[in-house]
Amino acid sequence: MTRTLVILTFNEIDGVRALIPALPHDVADEVLAVDGGSVDGTREFLLEHNIPVYEQTRRGRGEAFRVGVANSKGETIVFFSPDGNEDPQDIPHLFAALEAGADIAIASRFLPGARNEEDDVILPLRKWVNQAFTLLANLIWNRGRPWVTDTINGFRGVRRQAFNQLAPGSLGYTIEYELTIGAMRSKMKIVEIPTIEGQRIGGETKGASWPTGVKFLRFFLEEIRRDLQHQTYFWPYVVIVAALLSGWVLLRPRRY
Repeated sequence: MTRTLVILTFNEIDGVRALIPALPHDVADEVLAVDGGSVDGTREFLLEHNIPVYEQTRRGRGEAFRVGVANSKGETIVFFSPDGNEDPQDIPHLFAALEAGADIAIASRFLPGARNEEDDVILPLRKWVNQAFTLLANLIWNRGRPWVTDTINGFRGVRRQAFNQLAPGSLGYTIEYELTIGAMRSKMKIVEIPTIEGQRIGGETKGASWPTGVKFLRFFLEEIRRDLQHQTYFWPYVVIVAALLSGWVLLRPRRY
């Protein structure tokens, strides 16, 4: 099977300088980059290293995924962000999982032997929120099948056929959650590999935690509404939504 590596960038000059030379030799048949409008030299650095760069006409990580797929040729595609969080040495393992039959391969930060960047933090809020959304996705759409431990991580690969079948529409960071939920719904094969999440190399995190979390919650509730229209697993949805709303009422800040 042919391989394409899609590098996703937006003002990541420190990361590309450190990580592009570290990419495994002959990691893919095709390597390209999708850039969100970098002004720090990222685009120029990639071109100097003979990596074609495709510009996004619309901002957002989801749009970057679609631009990468549309401009690539490989039967298997791995998405890689050179920001330091993702280990380039895991790229061949993701391709191998796809070639072994997976429709989606995810680099999980929560499998045995893996590590999340917040593991040493006293209050790992992002980790907890991630695991909460992962729990809900498994309970609703993945019952009776192998548990997926990291439904949200963007370091992943997908077969072109699966991506086209799922046809994800998210513009932003919910693209990965949408792909995972869609694969669960469609009974596609999801395989995970353990990964060690590193610390960011320069630049800035593009997704602020609180606004991104709200977007994920809205997306999740919209997915529930979509399924309720078809009366799929009606009562489990009602119970989960009721629990979410009850938790929000109990935990939201109050003014006295």
